[in-house]
Amino acid sequence: MSRRVYIHVGAPKTGTTYLQDRMRLNAGALAEHGVHYVVDEEMPTHFGAALDLIEEPWGGQRRHFVGAWEERLMRRVRATDRDATLVISHEILAGARAEHVARAMRDLGEGGDEVHLVYTARDLGRQVPAEWQEGIKHRRQRSFATFLQQIREAEHEDPRELWFWRVQHVPEVLARWGASLPPERVHLVLVPQSRDGEDSLWLRWCRALGVDPAWAPRDSQASNSSIGVAEIRVLRDLNERLGEVDLPGRPYRRLVRQQLVHHNLAQREGMTRAAMPPDQHAWATDLAREWVRELGASGYRVYGDLDELVPRPGPDAEAWVDPDEVSVEDQLDVALDALTAMTEIAAEEGRPGPAGAPAPPGPAAPPGRRETLTLAVARRLRDRLRR
Repeated sequence: MSRRVYIHVGAPKTGTTYLQDRMRLNAGALAEHGVHYVVDEEMPTHFGAALDLIEEPWGGQRRHFVGAWEERLMRRVRATDRDATLVISHEILAGARAEHVARAMRDLGEGGDEVHLVYTARDLGRQVPAEWQEGIKHRRQRSFATFLQQIREAEHEDPRELWFWRVQHVPEVLARWGASLPPERVHLVLVPQSRDGEDSLWLRWCRALGVDPAWAPRDSQASNSSIGVAEIRVLRDLNERLGEVDLPGRPYRRLVRQQLVHHNLAQREGMTRAAMPPDQHAWATDLAREWVRELGASGYRVYGDLDELVPRPGPDAEAWVDPDEVSVEDQLDVALDALTAMTEIAAEEGRPGPAGAPAPPGPAAPPGRRETLTLAVARRLRDRLRR
């Protein structure tokens, strides 16, 4: 018998964090039914293997995962029972170029294994601001207006040359990844536009994989949380200041992205979410309808309604909040919350250990890096108030 391998390639910001964590939490129970989510203590996620495959630098992280696709992931795949179903999932795989896709399909299909492609997709009205915000969480500083201009220009030129379209252009991603597969092995899972009702993203995901939802009873609370326009504005300014002090990537990911953004700013109440500008809604709607016509004739297996790719009407011009024009008062409130949160984190990390002795000091930072994160926030806030 041959293995059946489902490779889920994204897209980013389509509930992938939740799906992957729920698969991980239920890996043992799923394995009892012959479904193997290929992770272990050495490889808790497929990020490293995906990064190795697509050969992107990713802020210097790729060097830590050289060989991860072959030596970690493929080794585990080949060691799995011949009659098993395997699931591989990471959203950055959507950005793989044609030569990387060819390698993946060759590796996964060797020995006659039956390869299936899974892609989760969400309407552009939500994906455009979500991807812009995700870039800010990865240290970028560009304005929303600049981001919109870049993706509009790239769409008319070569969308494959811009990361946003490489991972979010639904027909192109499916054509690139599904080039060697019969259409019935290409599974398009739509993210519901509403959380109401029983037809959730998880149930659609299970149908695509041929999994009984009862095999994975443990729910997950994991998510890649979004933040509001004022929070994004403060984070953009913080990224600029941290660029001046040359904060390394690892402490940025731990302190800023995880601690400050996900654990603190994302928990603030009453945030105003970033949304598509009203004057861009017609463009996104027309493009989505083109996709719906193309996908409807593709023969792919679709879970949900293709019309869910068409953006819902957003706020009108009077109600829409420009993420690039946030009041100083709103930024001040966010900055003070950020400063409070980071001060608490610094105090917690400086407390004595169980034996009563203080934690050993870390390596001394070079002079250009001695400005702490909280001091950077405070000085940025001071300068803004002076202006």
